[in-house]
Amino acid sequence: MKIKFADNEIKYIGSQLSPHWVYKNFNIQGDAIVAFIGECDVKLAEMVDIEDVINNEPIYSKLMLSFISEQFGIGLTEGVFRQRLLICIIKELLEERGIFVKRDGDDLIINGGKLSVSIATKSITSVLIHTGLNILSEGAPVKACGLKSELGMNDIKEFALEVMKRYSEEIDDIILAGTKVRGV
Repeated sequence: MKIKFADNEIKYIGSQLSPHWVYKNFNIQGDAIVAFIGECDVKLAEMVDIEDVINNEPIYSKLMLSFISEQFGIGLTEGVFRQRLLICIIKELLEERGIFVKRDGDDLIINGGKLSVSIATKSITSVLIHTGLNILSEGAPVKACGLKSELGMNDIKEFALEVMKRYSEEIDDIILAGTKVRGV
């Protein structure tokens, strides 16, 4: 799996969760995960999470670290497992920094504040995952926690690169593990 951190700021509005967005915008073909920083403002019309639409819960963050992954040749259930793996890797990295993190499904919560948003969906060609981590918590529509505002993290790019590196290595290792066993 290929990884890329975009140095330019990108506003996440939900439309980026579409087939070949990574390929079209970063010229990365195949399984990939990219990260970028920017405002997050997902209106109900762009929401993929039907539960959030029904509950009238748009997503907003003044500044968010977003990860978008596109993966081919897998079904939605496997995509959700891979989404949860990404969440667990983020949790693990934060805990290595001495931060206690509660995971509730695909949500990461710190001191009662929601750090993450995440969704996995299936397109006609691939599975798409968006995971966003608040950098700043102010202005969020729910009690939130931010990597910088509450946790004091200043090395956001380095953190993102380590998340993607570990995720990519884990996915590649899982795929390789399936090639070294004999059937029974």
